Amino acid sequence: MHNPVPKRVHPNPATVGMRELGFLGLTGLVMGIIPAPINAWWLAWVSLMPLWTYVMRTQGKVRRAMGLGLIWGIGYQGAALSWLTGLHPMTWMGLSWWTSITIAVACWVFVTLYGAVITALWAGFIAWVAPRLPIYSRILTGAVAWAALEWIWTQSPLWWTSLAYTQSPANLVILHLGQLSGPTMITAALVAVNGCLAASWTTIRYRWRYQGAAIALFLGLHLLGWSLYIQPLIADQDNALTIGIIQGNIPTRIKLFKQGIELGQKNYESGYRQLADQGVDAVLTPEGAFPFLWQNQPPLAATIQEKQVVAWLGSFMPDDHRITQSLITVLPDGSIFSRYNKIKLVPLGEYIPFEPLLGRLIGRLSPVSAQMNLGKRNQRFVTPWGPVIAGICFDSAFPQLFQAQAAQGGEFILTASNNDPYNTRMMAQHHAHDVMRAIETDRWAVRSTNTGYSGVINPHGQTLWRSSPQTFVVHAETIYRRQTQTLYVRWGNWLLPSFVGLSIIVGRLSFIQTKK
Repeated sequence: MHNPVPKRVHPNPATVGMRELGFLGLTGLVMGIIPAPINAWWLAWVSLMPLWTYVMRTQGKVRRAMGLGLIWGIGYQGAALSWLTGLHPMTWMGLSWWTSITIAVACWVFVTLYGAVITALWAGFIAWVAPRLPIYSRILTGAVAWAALEWIWTQSPLWWTSLAYTQSPANLVILHLGQLSGPTMITAALVAVNGCLAASWTTIRYRWRYQGAAIALFLGLHLLGWSLYIQPLIADQDNALTIGIIQGNIPTRIKLFKQGIELGQKNYESGYRQLADQGVDAVLTPEGAFPFLWQNQPPLAATIQEKQVVAWLGSFMPDDHRITQSLITVLPDGSIFSRYNKIKLVPLGEYIPFEPLLGRLIGRLSPVSAQMNLGKRNQRFVTPWGPVIAGICFDSAFPQLFQAQAAQGGEFILTASNNDPYNTRMMAQHHAHDVMRAIETDRWAVRSTNTGYSGVINPHGQTLWRSSPQTFVVHAETIYRRQTQTLYVRWGNWLLPSFVGLSIIVGRLSFIQTKK
C-alpha cells in the first residue's frame, strides 16, 4: 500500500516572513558568489536547499512560489553577473558619466531579471505539481524541470549562469559528467541533491532516508565522474601542434582609435615574430585584434609571408552590407584559407535588441559603425591540419555550439575573446566556461584574449597555463589533435528528453497511486 506523504515539521508551512525572505535572498547571493574565481563549489550542493524548502511549504500557491523563486534568482544572477557593471565608465565613447553608469546598471538589472525568470518559473511549476506528487517524485521532477529551463535559455541570445558552471574549474571530477550529456546532468544533480536535503529538513518520517539519498547521489555521481577523469590522455606525437598565443592588452577605450590601432599592430606583429622564431606551427590572436575593415591583404600579411607561420587573426569582415566578428586562417603565402563568424553576438554590446525601440534611448555600444550579422550555426572551420572547433567570446557560454563542431570532426578548440573592460571575475568565469567545453568535447583548448585570461586547457579540464591579466603576453604550448567522441558529442543532450520522459512516467504512476 502506498505510504502517505509525510507530515511537515512546520505548523504553518504557508507562512514565509521577511526574515525567511531575507535568508532566501542571501542563499541566492551565496550561490552567485561561489563561481570562479571564488571556486567554493561545495556550497552549491546546499545553497538551493532553502529555496526547495520554502517552495515545498507553499502548499500549491503558485504565485507565492514564483515570488520566492524570483527573490532567490535575483540574488544568484545579480551576484554572478555583477561584473557587467564594469562597462562603466564609457566616457571614452562620448557618453556623460551619468549616462554611462545608467546604461551599465540597466544592463546588469535587465540580465539579472532575465536569468531570475528561470527560478521563478521553476518554483511556480514545483508548487503546482507538489500537491499531486510524493516527495521523491517532486525531487525528480524538480531536477528535470530546472535542467529543461536552462536548456531553453541556451537557445536564447542571453545565457551565462548555468548551475553547472558553479563547479568549474575547481570540481573537475563532477564536470566530467558533461561528457555524457553536456551541463544537463550536472545541473540536475545539483538540484536533486539539494532537493533531498530539503526533504530531510521538512519531514519527520523518512528523514534519514532522504539524507542518505543525498549522500548516495553526491558520492555516486562523483565516482562516475572520477571514472571518466582518470582515463589516460594519449600524447600522439603525430597529432601534436605547437600553438602560439598573443595577449595584446589593448584597452577598449583606445583600441578603436589611432593610438590603439598603432599599438595593436605593434604588439601583434612583435608577438607573432617572437612566436614564429620559437618554431610554433600557428599563432592565435584575440577577438577583434584588428578592429577595422581592411582591403586586399589581411593584417600582418607581409610578416606572415616572411615568417611562413599560419596565423588565426581576429578581425571584422564584410558580410552582405554589414560585418561579422570573425576569426580567419591566414596561410604562409598571406591568403585567407578559412573563416569563422561569431554566432552569439552580445546584446547591447554588438547589437541592440529591438533596435527601432531602444536604439535612440541607449545609443549604440558596438565599437563599429555597421550592424553585425550573426554567424551561421552550421559553420565548419577548417585549417591546414583539419577541422577545428572555434568560438569567439560569448560563444563559450553555449555548449551546443561546441558540441556541433566536435560532431563535425573538430579536433581541438580555439577561442578568441576580448574580455575588456571587465574585471578578473568575468575573466575567470569565461575561462571556466572553456574548461567545461574542453571536458564535454574531450578536446584540447587554446584561449587567446585581449586582456586575460588567455590559457591552455587539456581534455580533462586541467589548466596547463593561464596568463596574468592586463599584460602583454606571448606563450607557446604543444597540444594534440583528437578525434574521440564522447556521448555528448555523438548524441547531443540526449539525457534531457530521457529525464523528461522518466519524470512523466514516475509522476503519472505516483499520481495514480495516491488516488487509490
